[in-house]
Amino acid sequence: MSASTSTTGELRRALKARHLSMIAIGGSIGTGLFVASGATISQAGPGGAVLAYMVVGLMVYFLMTSLGEMAAYLPVSGSFSTYGARYVDEGFGFALGWNYWYNWAVTIAVDLVAAQLVMAYWFPGGNGVLWSAVFLAIMFALNAISVKGFGEAEYWFAAIKVVTVIVFIGLGLLMVLGILRGGAPEGLWGNLALWTQGDAPFAGGFSALIGVAMIVGFSFQGTELIGIAAGESQDPAKNIPRAVRQVFWRILLFYVFAILVISLLIPYTDPQLLKNDLGDISVSPFTLVFERAGLLSAAAVMNAVVLTSVLSAGNSGMYASTRMLYTLACQRMAPRIFARVSANGVPVMALLATTAVAGLCFLTNIFSPQVVYIWLLNLSGMTGFIAWLGIAISHYRFRKAYELQGLDLNALPYRTTSFPFGPIFAFVLCLVITLGQNYQAFMQERIDWTGVVATYVGLPLFFLIWFGYRWAKGTRIVPLAEMRVHPEPH
Repeated sequence: MSASTSTTGELRRALKARHLSMIAIGGSIGTGLFVASGATISQAGPGGAVLAYMVVGLMVYFLMTSLGEMAAYLPVSGSFSTYGARYVDEGFGFALGWNYWYNWAVTIAVDLVAAQLVMAYWFPGGNGVLWSAVFLAIMFALNAISVKGFGEAEYWFAAIKVVTVIVFIGLGLLMVLGILRGGAPEGLWGNLALWTQGDAPFAGGFSALIGVAMIVGFSFQGTELIGIAAGESQDPAKNIPRAVRQVFWRILLFYVFAILVISLLIPYTDPQLLKNDLGDISVSPFTLVFERAGLLSAAAVMNAVVLTSVLSAGNSGMYASTRMLYTLACQRMAPRIFARVSANGVPVMALLATTAVAGLCFLTNIFSPQVVYIWLLNLSGMTGFIAWLGIAISHYRFRKAYELQGLDLNALPYRTTSFPFGPIFAFVLCLVITLGQNYQAFMQERIDWTGVVATYVGLPLFFLIWFGYRWAKGTRIVPLAEMRVHPEPH
């Protein structure tokens, strides 16, 4: 062991309130909003898309209030893996932790392949693997320096995305009102007419709404990063609740308003909305609106913003997966070598292991980037929703045990007012979205088993890890009366 590395070193509480606030919103603004949002409007109609973002946004808000209550009370870097082990079952926490580490480690690889596709816009004949190597090195360096280095980089990455969305909404509203060119010639009433044409506002009916809810759910993944960051936050009892309270209004502003603007300016029947290929940013609904406003360089600008989003997601993913693996090692649920912390407070061995998995992006040297992108996306698809389900279950049982043991609710640094409705609503809706991710595969004459396995393999894998641990260690569901609900993590 080197002198600068120790198995007992501790993480640094260096993330400030502004870092947490940007991580909370920046973690979820990405290609899902900038690129895939057009597909949601074309499939479900303008009303269906706005409703889907509002309902799933409400679910995410309840999840974040649940996570915020636990994270402010027990701020640990492992977050919901630790909560799952303490408040449900040790094996459940073990499975949640490994599921989340794997989710983000593979997602980094997805983001690095996406970066290849985005860079092809400027350098169509270049070697994509080189771009992946460059961006992987940047992400590794940002995370290896210190947690403050990660937080500062993420703050500015997120700021670029936030400014882009605010400018987009501002320009869009001016176009809708007829102040700027690009909207309907009749102004506001002409744009509102887009909600009444054809089968609008709810094209495709209920089945389309469920299908869109899955896309929207993916768009919101990453908001739970504030729970992971709690363990390295300055004054988590104060800063975590502040970040959680801001989530609701930011979801409303950045998602619902953005989708509303797009739906009022571009007909849902526009064939360009159906395309959500990451390799062609020119069909992003954001680009289409900017171009209609007369900003002809919009495609290049949006390409730079999407690249920033991809790097931001990869940077956050590397941070989240590294901290999760570190926490698993500290709890003796992973090899102890991953608990080593550098002099700068960085879990270096966990970071190296995560970087190695992210190297799956180099498979594009053998297969096409589009094929690898879809393959890796399918591998990580279910795991984010499993983490959300785990948060809802853990919080419900935590609060029940807290009340059963006669502890004072006023002693909680942050208390959600939506209990028990919030976690129950979030659990049920998240379960429906999870199980319905590829329901079309079962609706055909012959079941598409390849599609079923690609979509749902994460679920049996999670239960296999959970029950395998229970069998090996002899663990059980923790009775509410015996649960350790006191704030000390050890």
